[in-house]
Amino acid sequence: MSDITVLTLVPNAGDRLPRCLESVRWADDIFCVVDPRTNDGSLEVAQRYTNHVVVHEYVNAANQRNWALPQIETEWTLVLDADEWVSEELARKIQEIICNPKSLDGYYVKRLSYFLGKLIRHCGWHRDYNLRLFRTRKGRYLEQRVHSKVLVDGPVGRIHEVMYHDTYRDFEEYFTTFQRFTTWGAQDAYEQGKRAGIFDVTLRPLLRFFKMYVIRHGFLDGYHGAVLCGLGAFSVFMKYAKLWNMERMEQEGKIPSPPS
Repeated sequence: MSDITVLTLVPNAGDRLPRCLESVRWADDIFCVVDPRTNDGSLEVAQRYTNHVVVHEYVNAANQRNWALPQIETEWTLVLDADEWVSEELARKIQEIICNPKSLDGYYVKRLSYFLGKLIRHCGWHRDYNLRLFRTRKGRYLEQRVHSKVLVDGPVGRIHEVMYHDTYRDFEEYFTTFQRFTTWGAQDAYEQGKRAGIFDVTLRPLLRFFKMYVIRHGFLDGYHGAVLCGLGAFSVFMKYAKLWNMERMEQEGKIPSPPS
């Protein structure tokens, strides 16, 4: 029988972390890596569920997970954010997979998310699959600041049983993350040699809204869907506006050009 570790990065999430860790009590090990800047009691919450708690300086999620993975001794790893939790159906499916010697090396897991307290069933969020379950020695995250993906050395499949994600509960929380992610996204693009054209700051945000609200039926989520699609478009605008600003500063000699 194979064993599994749940890897969870812990920011200020003391009010959400119990639901996350409670949903994976069945795991052989729970490894919590705590951001040293947490100040809401999240460290103490993690220690109530596991003895495997380490405080480590946070740079970005990919860097933190790549630091943690070599320390995991179990054959399998499940990556779970502090604001996510595993359904009972998914828990049973994961245990079935890790006990089967013919299982693939990694699996995308279906994720359903809440926005401002409402479960979003459209906007494209209903088609959200994330590669979260994999054989520990087969996986490593791409070194990028935002939305980094794990690369698995071997065949991967999909799990349709659901994990849940409690995203933003208010606008203050949303815009705190918004500022960080749009800046990181612009920096990643800048370092890859990309530049923002007029299309990127005008039509690309409109296309994002159209895709989410019309094509992905965001209108069926009511006011929550309309607000979410509008914010999605605005995040695209800000990412490319920040990328344009980096190019402007480069031309003025205020920041160096990215390495070729």
